[in-house]
Amino acid sequence: MKMHVLIENTTKSELVAEHGLSIFIEYNDKKILLDAGTTSTFIDNAKKMDVDISVADFCVLSHGHYDHSGGFAEYLRQNPRKKVYAMETIVDEYYSASGGEIHPIGVPEDVYPVYKDNFILLNQITKLAEGIYVIPHKKIERLSKIGERAKLYKKIDDEYRPDDFSHELSLVFDTEAGLVIFNSCSHSGIVNIIDEVKEYFGQGKEVAAFIGGLHMKGKSGEKEICTFSENEIEEMTKYLEKNSVKKLYTGHCTGMVGYELIKKYIGEKVEYIYTGRELTI
Repeated sequence: MKMHVLIENTTKSELVAEHGLSIFIEYNDKKILLDAGTTSTFIDNAKKMDVDISVADFCVLSHGHYDHSGGFAEYLRQNPRKKVYAMETIVDEYYSASGGEIHPIGVPEDVYPVYKDNFILLNQITKLAEGIYVIPHKKIERLSKIGERAKLYKKIDDEYRPDDFSHELSLVFDTEAGLVIFNSCSHSGIVNIIDEVKEYFGQGKEVAAFIGGLHMKGKSGEKEICTFSENEIEEMTKYLEKNSVKKLYTGHCTGMVGYELIKKYIGEKVEYIYTGRELTI
């Protein structure tokens, strides 16, 4: 498997970074575009990286936020026959209260419903191709509690309710080396996500790699902080070790403060992804 990071919050080259995430994945004979960042910038970066994203067999939208879906407006304009798999709840209204004022963060109007015919909306575990699955995350009380803590909401009947992340999915590859799990923001929590994936594939399955943001980046004034305590980070890393997660590739909403704390406990088992990074797993 090869992965090309087309957009992430950081860059180490002339490629342009933006707040968001987009990854192009090559697995066996399939090519998948996972997310599309905030704008069409990922398309320009792909050209500079010599990655032909027009040949994607299909696309996946990890959840219903603008910084993962906004770029699909231009991508689908250029590639009108492409299909995007997503949870049916991406069409709901999502908001954040970060910064103290509630504001919309859902899928932009120029993506859905303008291109609604390109979207295949799901409500259950779905096999996309041989060894490739999307796993939704359960609509249960603990996820609403996570949403409340993260100040993320969905609007229902003019009422802001804590997000239960029923719009979030994991893209999972069942490989010979073990499971490879992509979850772009891990709003549901990496522990909950791995538990739910293993519930489907079997607890005996090893996780060869987990790729995605961990939603622990925050701000105090102008200073970046980690919204997880060090004790929570330590407990999380113990879980990763206990459950044989061989590698963690993270970035985007994890932030550098959170990344350094994780690295303190698992060392080289964690690596940071950035715009332009290409990896073979």
